[in-house]
Amino acid sequence: MDWSSIAGLVIALVGILIGQLIEGGSVLSLLQPAPFFIVVFGTLGAVLLQSKAENFLNGVRQIKHVFIKPPEDNSDQIIRISQWASIARKEGALRLETMLNQEPDPFAQKGLRMLIDGIPAQTIKQICTNELNIYEIRQRDAIKVWDSAGGYSPTIGILAAVMGLMHVMEKLTDPSSVGSGIAVAFVATIYGVGLANIIFIPVSNKLKAITQTEVARREMVIEALTAIATGEHTLIIEERLSAYMNVEAEQ
Repeated sequence: MDWSSIAGLVIALVGILIGQLIEGGSVLSLLQPAPFFIVVFGTLGAVLLQSKAENFLNGVRQIKHVFIKPPEDNSDQIIRISQWASIARKEGALRLETMLNQEPDPFAQKGLRMLIDGIPAQTIKQICTNELNIYEIRQRDAIKVWDSAGGYSPTIGILAAVMGLMHVMEKLTDPSSVGSGIAVAFVATIYGVGLANIIFIPVSNKLKAITQTEVARREMVIEALTAIATGEHTLIIEERLSAYMNVEAEQ
């Protein structure tokens, strides 16, 4: 589990609720079904209108990565790649066949398969780079779903607030309902701005960071496979890979 994501969401929500209580307000006053449905379904509809169904579903599936850390990290990958380089240099690339089924990452497994089959280094690099570019495009389209939701949500919240105020104006003959009606109207703005800044935009930024890390890892694999295919010394390959370990540490 990514406890920083869970803690961040909980802290933000608790902070809002405690602030509401300190101001003398009621937590129940923030629970208004009409503004909630307008903001949530209005945002959902706008995002669906903008996005392809495939990109939308992919974006929704990506939410799990915000709260569940990927099991892979660069250090494990670097250890396996160092083993590949050592075996390929001492015994030949064909001996890597025994390592193929032990590789958990499909991207690295595909590159390793080409290395075993004797595909030239430049061809391996070109094929893997093309696959990486396609991955980046798909991820960018998926993340754009959350970016868009963060942009539409506040505006739809204002729309819901205006609708609430219109409803209040229709009941000016009943002064006792004006105050509560205005309060409910402004809750819509809270929903719109709150969802955008507590959920949609942070999720988008987190997914961008995760994608950036994964892209760097795949670039590392491509560089290593190319170096092994060209017969570079194991120590040189390990030295190159150490730079990616430093990037992981900084993140």
